[in-house]
Amino acid sequence: MSTLENLSCPIDAAPLSRVERVLKCPHGHTYDLAKTGYINLLPVQNKRSKDPGDSKEMVAARQAFLNQQHYLPIVNAVLSSWPQGALSDKISLLDAGCGEGYYLDKLACQLSSQGIEVTRTGLDISKWAILAASKRDKDVSWVVGSNASLPMPEQSFDAVLCLFGFPVFDEFSRVLKDNGLLLLVESGADHLIELRRILYPAIHDYKPTFTSELSDFDLILEQAESFTFNLDSQAQIQQLLSMTPHIHKASYDGRAAAMLLNAITLTADIKLRWYRKKIKEVNHV
Repeated sequence: MSTLENLSCPIDAAPLSRVERVLKCPHGHTYDLAKTGYINLLPVQNKRSKDPGDSKEMVAARQAFLNQQHYLPIVNAVLSSWPQGALSDKISLLDAGCGEGYYLDKLACQLSSQGIEVTRTGLDISKWAILAASKRDKDVSWVVGSNASLPMPEQSFDAVLCLFGFPVFDEFSRVLKDNGLLLLVESGADHLIELRRILYPAIHDYKPTFTSELSDFDLILEQAESFTFNLDSQAQIQQLLSMTPHIHKASYDGRAAAMLLNAITLTADIKLRWYRKKIKEVNHV
């Protein structure tokens, strides 16, 4: 059972301690565990909307799609590219923007099968994503929170994973241990290109979502992965659409054309970047 240890108060950054089903900070702020065991550490004042992040419907669509294992090759690419020498007998992972927990679950299962003890924390701004994740695996600390202000103390994790999420690099650096690893996974130029050609009258030039040069990190490995997968029903196609921004960005005509499809073969094109946190020099006076 998850202990929900090593968490900080999102209001004053004080350490949280657990008393039965409540987390408390020394200054009197309290946070109740949900029935499924997750904790909500996203204060009202930090929300930009009433229900931030993915909606209940988007989460359900993503869960249905991912559980069909179309993206399992991404899990395998993460494991095969993991920098040599960076895996020890025990490792603490933060999945920052974990969604409904698919990637963290699959990675932990494979790492555990190698005899590695994995302590896992999954954080997402969507309460619906964390609710779904908390039903998937009870051995993870599932947290509703924001990458912009991670409710964890400094140097808490050996690795931070951000797969198709919204990275906040100064926060990732803060919660990583010295020499800790950061993995960023983003879509490549040809990701879902076959579907995008149906949805849009023109395909825009590819632009990376972030630069490869980061001030607090050294890039140690960059890798591209590409594979194809088949969707053989309109329901599967709509599940994929509903879990992506395309459901909102595509034109009416594009969405209508996609609704006429009963099968499609798609390209998954992703980029993996592994970084190591730089050790900051301390100036002695």
